[in-house]
Amino acid sequence: MNQLIIDAVNGRKCLELRYHGYSRIVEPHAYGRDKDGEVLRCYQTSGGSVSGERAGWKLLKVREIFSLHLLKDIFLIRKEYKKGDKAMERIFAQL
Repeated sequence: MNQLIIDAVNGRKCLELRYHGYSRIVEPHAYGRDKDGEVLRCYQTSGGSVSGERAGWKLLKVREIFSLHLLKDIFLIRKEYKKGDKAMERIFAQL
């Protein structure tokens, strides 16, 4: 497990990361694992994306995250977020 991600979820702090070649700022809402490994459910607020969607909900594979940094910015829980993410078999931290 990645303690930095757990701290970000529990503290509602934004993360800056690189994923699939793009810098992104995300609001982490849940961290756990699916059948393939650890995943992060987050809302991306800025940066790039392979899909071209600069903002929106993402499910990132933690092993594909590069250069992870905890930011001081605190975010509010998104109203459309649902606790108990069905994409995860086990949840380590969630809002």
